[in-house]
Amino acid sequence: MSEVPETVALAALRLHARQSRLIDEGDAEGWAATFTADGVFDSPSYPEPARGAAALTAFARAFHDSCVASRTHLRHVVTNVDVEASGRDGEVVAHAYLQIVATPEGQDSRLVRLTTLTDRLVRHGDAWLVAHRLVRRDDVAPEPVTTTPDDRGAPA
Repeated sequence: MSEVPETVALAALRLHARQSRLIDEGDAEGWAATFTADGVFDSPSYPEPARGAAALTAFARAFHDSCVASRTHLRHVVTNVDVEASGRDGEVVAHAYLQIVATPEGQDSRLVRLTTLTDRLVRHGDAWLVAHRLVRRDDVAPEPVTTTPDDRGAPA
């Protein structure tokens, strides 16, 4: 694994925290803006990847609307963020665990699922944005682990 500067690792931590807060609070536009304009969110929990700003915004809006309709708070808890150089200038790969915790109104919280994130992050000015997020669920037969989401053949 190639090490990255501490400032880059910290920026990745802050990006993951911000994304979690934004989608949990229902800020669909804000969440989508943490991706590149042509960014991809690819999760086996959904039938198709969300590609591009409009699709990412629609995805986040539908996510929040379903929470409101079911009167359930869902929280994205990202841990164990490990950032490594990708070998491409202005780009890193972040690996992390994501727990999704549900709290139905008036009930106890419960773990919905545990997933692994593999994010291709690209520098955009002074910030880092997600160009491609690949989600792997622990309850689904594993695919081979790759260094970057693009290794699966998905467009960048």
